[in-house]
Amino acid sequence: MRSKLDIRRFLPALLLAMLAVGCQRESGDPNPVNAAPGSAPAVAADRDEHSYAEPDKVVTDDLALDIALDFDARTIAGTATYTLQWKDPSATQLVLDTRDLTIEKVEGETANGWQPLQYTLAEADPTLGSKLTIETPERNAKVRVTYKTSPEASGLQWLTPEMTEGKQLPFMFSQSQQIHARSWVPLQDTPAIRYTYTARVTTRPDVMVLMSADNDPAAQRTGEYTFKMPQKIPSYLMAIAAGDLVFKPISDRAGVWAEPAMVDRAVAEFADTEKMIEVTEQLYGPYRWGRYDLLILPPSFPYGGMENPRLSFITPTVIVGDKSLVSLIAHELAHSWSGNLVTFSSAKHGWLNEGFTSYVENRIVESLYGKEVSDMEYVISRNALRENIAGMPEATQALAVKPGTELDADDALSAVAYDKGAWFLQFLEQRFGRENFDAFLRGYFDHFAFQSVTTEQFLAYAKEHLFDKFPGTVTDAEIQEWIYAPGIPASAPQVMSRNFGIVDSARLAWLGSGQLPPRQITDAWSTQEWLHFLDSLPPTLTIEQLAQLDEAYGFTGTDNGEIAMRWYPLAVRSGYTQANEALAEFTARVGRRKLIMPIYTALVQTEPGLALARQIFETARPGYHPITTGSVEALIAGAKPAPAPVAPAATDAAADEKPAPAN
Repeated sequence: MRSKLDIRRFLPALLLAMLAVGCQRESGDPNPVNAAPGSAPAVAADRDEHSYAEPDKVVTDDLALDIALDFDARTIAGTATYTLQWKDPSATQLVLDTRDLTIEKVEGETANGWQPLQYTLAEADPTLGSKLTIETPERNAKVRVTYKTSPEASGLQWLTPEMTEGKQLPFMFSQSQQIHARSWVPLQDTPAIRYTYTARVTTRPDVMVLMSADNDPAAQRTGEYTFKMPQKIPSYLMAIAAGDLVFKPISDRAGVWAEPAMVDRAVAEFADTEKMIEVTEQLYGPYRWGRYDLLILPPSFPYGGMENPRLSFITPTVIVGDKSLVSLIAHELAHSWSGNLVTFSSAKHGWLNEGFTSYVENRIVESLYGKEVSDMEYVISRNALRENIAGMPEATQALAVKPGTELDADDALSAVAYDKGAWFLQFLEQRFGRENFDAFLRGYFDHFAFQSVTTEQFLAYAKEHLFDKFPGTVTDAEIQEWIYAPGIPASAPQVMSRNFGIVDSARLAWLGSGQLPPRQITDAWSTQEWLHFLDSLPPTLTIEQLAQLDEAYGFTGTDNGEIAMRWYPLAVRSGYTQANEALAEFTARVGRRKLIMPIYTALVQTEPGLALARQIFETARPGYHPITTGSVEALIAGAKPAPAPVAPAATDAAADEKPAPAN
């Protein structure tokens, strides 16, 4: 996730608080004693606590949608028809997940046609939504629900023309991960269930409609569209978008959908997409989804990308003109193997999606752009992981969430799932050798293709096909520490970056002397080098130091969101109000949570900053996605600001400086 969830290098204080609540409810010790290497603790049957569905009784084999998009009412209305596979002979109920849906009627297909079915819609739970229980005494092979969404559906965003790039037509898009699909379709909203789907979508005739399905690059705008997804997917990978969208190809099987004003820039930025597909196929087997297209969304999209099969949703904030942020495309593409093909069975096994994907992403980057670039990416992410993990409850520092620990579905996908997960796989690669580990990983993707799995299933497969095959290469204690223990294991392989050594020398020299490095050095720096430079600065600088950096490098007003998310919090903490106007414009225009939440977090620490945060949010709120709105609202509501900051003296900043971790 996505993917999509985009918090791999940022963990807001709000989430930490929520995680702490879950930590207080944990029980039991999952770590076995004297177990075989890679074995898993004996636990009860895996259950997705974020869904009301009962997959042990009945599952959806196919979903057929017939829906209409109403831009004026900001709603989707129509029918969802489920082809069911009954597993429990005694089961006579179908339980679906919903959130803020109006259920108009429920019917079951019988020998005499469609007949009404009794149903109950429970009171809404603030996290899970409302449980829809349908009485099916005849165990109908098909059930049909007629429904309408709320204008405030958490998984949909409706944009007016003024909020789009072209400012001519409205725009709508979905974000189903983790558990937001239930806000626009009543369904069994759990990754443990996979199904095929078809859709008929009607809407105003001047917008193009796309779904995570078989989009035709030559499709014309007609107001009526049909789609088919022939491979079984989990509910969080269902996606829909509609707006002023045109297509341009990158290769025979890859291309870009975007607004007309954005499409050429996107095609140029992501020109290496076909090469990425080919590299991944060589490593891990054929791409099994037909086409791989990219949909460039408006800046309000709350994440960097979402790995919807056949049509990854992408933020425009990675289009910076030099391909320096295209690792995001490598990440979303990698999900076509790790996540979309082999899926975690619930959010508590999130590392099986995001850790594997981050590892594969880095292998793609290394193959196309060289080891130094991949090493820089690893150093940046692992330094951020070290910083984040230190403040997390111990229960959430493990790759596999302990039985009895309750987490919000979104919170389970922290930097631990992404970066500690990738780190663990690199540990295995180094121990077993790249050739052996690549063969194992390719076999894993083949063996579990189009299935949803648990950590315990992965460990059992790894024991048979890797650990036992090369006995003595890893110990059980090492595997258990990686999977179930908090923190970063002592066996974690270290990565060095030659380029970052030069950056560190330049930064330390400037902090000590006030003399900026020669332009012939910094002119050649990539985005990654600038990120490391900013990440390694002291928490605050003097106004004079910030002004010197700003004059030399133009950080204020930058078009690079990764730089902005580091520069503006530093400016806020240091009292550098000269950046406030550009900061406010950026934060109001961009809705990507990774980029703006660090800025809001810095602002709410002081009374003047909190006032500015409220002012920005009031302006930005109409254009933010509901997920982003909720995050900012909670942060502002929980703020406990201090008086305005006082910038330190230059000598203090230099004296407090310590070399950044070498990683």
